[in-house]
Amino acid sequence: MKPNKKKARNSDEREFGGALGATCIPVFLPLTVLYLLSVCRSPAASVLQWPPPLTPAAHLWDPLAAVLIGGWLALQSFLYLLPIGKVSEGLVLRDGSRLKYPINGFHALSITAVLLLVCFWLGMPLGYLFELILPLAVCAIGVSYLLSMYLYIRSFWAPQHALSLGGNTGNPLYDFFMGRELNPRIGDFDLKYFCELRPGLIGWVVINLGMLMKEVELRGSPSLAMLLVNGFQLLYVTDALWNEEAVLTTMDIVHDGFGFMLAFGDLAWVPFTYGLQAMFLVVHPQSLSTLGAAGIILLNGIGYYIFRKSNSQKNQFRRDPTHKSVAHLETIATATGKRLLVSGWWGFVRHPNYLGDLLMALAWSLPCGMSHILPYFYVIYFTILLIHREARDEKHCRAKYGLAWDTYCRRVPYRIIPYIY
Repeated sequence: MKPNKKKARNSDEREFGGALGATCIPVFLPLTVLYLLSVCRSPAASVLQWPPPLTPAAHLWDPLAAVLIGGWLALQSFLYLLPIGKVSEGLVLRDGSRLKYPINGFHALSITAVLLLVCFWLGMPLGYLFELILPLAVCAIGVSYLLSMYLYIRSFWAPQHALSLGGNTGNPLYDFFMGRELNPRIGDFDLKYFCELRPGLIGWVVINLGMLMKEVELRGSPSLAMLLVNGFQLLYVTDALWNEEAVLTTMDIVHDGFGFMLAFGDLAWVPFTYGLQAMFLVVHPQSLSTLGAAGIILLNGIGYYIFRKSNSQKNQFRRDPTHKSVAHLETIATATGKRLLVSGWWGFVRHPNYLGDLLMALAWSLPCGMSHILPYFYVIYFTILLIHREARDEKHCRAKYGLAWDTYCRRVPYRIIPYIY
């Protein structure tokens, strides 16, 4: 076990600014969430307004929000445990084993949708989520901290082979942030896999629906801009859950430990910042022409097509490179025995799925007009995130594949955007 421990401590350089970043990010990112939500609800919606439109501390807490967050996590946990859908195996772990995962996220989304229809039929004020948004965010942030503390403490009882290579440095702050254990489980309940796609992602579209219902309360009907934002983002979440099995080959599941970085991102950052456009439209309604809407729909469609086709091609190749849909593609052999795709979508740019993601992100923001930068926060943030993630992936692949990766980079010179980057 000693060689593994040495490798775990020395194989990866510290990311996200090392210990300093791991100290500052858990403080500033939660404050950023609350600040963005406060700005979004303000009349000016200006991120540069001074003094900033800070919400009084008394308005950050509501017992109902705690009940809703607790009930939401309980509901999604129950749906996760339902014996429906299929069971799939993840990639091979360092000890040679493969974990089993329930593939029933789309079922969870569908059941949640039925429950929301029942709530609507019973006359429950779903638009009240707009008033509760800050207390809900505070509770979600609190849950992410508590979960991260639990994950860090329990990791000291995990076997060495179950630890993440990047989160086992010996620095408590950094390891708390990155996550020491790779696949923490309570029995068969995989905590990282559950948080990755369930409570935050489904919660995102529920919050969007609440914003739509709030707009109906205020103006009698939802605007075209609000319908587009809800529709685009619902499509994105539905696609993720319909193709849930694909997440088993992603960096989050395969490489990253489960610590504050992923826990906060899954439970607080995603549901409360990815849908800022819908909240913005409640306070700042926008008119949208039919031609403008058609152009935005086309942009989202192109982005979605690139995103889905490239991801499907990659996942199929990883699972079965002899499948008829990918067997004809040109590849490069590596010293590890694996082969790198160098044609198809992955011969176009190194990360065509990121290109599709960015086009969709832009389409989500355009319905909010061009007068404010706030609705474009997601586009700006996601561009930075994907460039950083691409750099992490580049570093990982270069270390793993060596000369074969250099050959691939010469064959496919553009990283995300052809002829630009």
